[in-house]
Amino acid sequence: MPLVAVPNFSEGRSERVIGTLEATLAGSVRVLNRHFDTEHNRCVFTIAAEAEPLVDALIAGAREALNVIDLRHYRGLHPHVGALDVCPLVWQEVDRHEDAKAAAREVGERIAALGVPVFFYGELASSPERVERSYFRKGGPEELANRMASGDLKPDLGPAEPHPSAGATLVTSRRPLVAFNVELDSRDPEIARAVAAELREAGGGLDGVRALGLPREAEGCQVSINVHDPVGVPLATVVEEIRRLAAEHGAKPVEAELVGLAPAAALEGYPGDPPIRDFDPRRDVIENVLG
Repeated sequence: MPLVAVPNFSEGRSERVIGTLEATLAGSVRVLNRHFDTEHNRCVFTIAAEAEPLVDALIAGAREALNVIDLRHYRGLHPHVGALDVCPLVWQEVDRHEDAKAAAREVGERIAALGVPVFFYGELASSPERVERSYFRKGGPEELANRMASGDLKPDLGPAEPHPSAGATLVTSRRPLVAFNVELDSRDPEIARAVAAELREAGGGLDGVRALGLPREAEGCQVSINVHDPVGVPLATVVEEIRRLAAEHGAKPVEAELVGLAPAAALEGYPGDPPIRDFDPRRDVIENVLG
């Protein structure tokens, strides 16, 4: 089975820019999925290939991001530090784990050579506090620049200050995770924040779950979730816990959304309520897409 990468870019509004990024990535790899959101102002691609062409595609995407994304003009909900914000290499079979780690390190070295500082997180983190992306993202690009200027935060690779327009990039290798958004029927973002705080592992919630509560302009509020072990903690478990927590605040989940692809095991027993927007297992389950 090929390796997979899930580059996240800080652009979700310009169809021209998103199309340009997709065309750049697609030169030598399969683009399995594209997801973008105007309020988050973010696009996420899922691409697959063997290690060498996959690395080449990611570097082409990073280079193109330097040309078409300028964080100095960015406005969006999603926490971020870079134009190519996050770049994970994903292994699905244990015998590809070391391949993914080696590819991620090469991606980091080549992004740094473009003049963009690179921070390794997750299983490649150089210290325990660097494991979580939130460690780098707190305060956004401006605070990242301040922390780097003061010497409080040094990159693993590349220049000692953020790129003027592209910021920095976070790189790792990992198992598949599921990015999953759940809309609540409340317009009060504090309810979404309260639910997220109790849902995430750091708040005593579900193992391997990261969550944020975010406002939405039209649909109310949203709990934005990463499930790091979607086999051990399937989405059915996640939505039932959200349902319980939201009810304590007089709210309920009304619709869900996958960001990218999900493994089939993550969807076993899913209750169908809240419905997953535009879900099609032929298009949204990674095993089906890879064939």
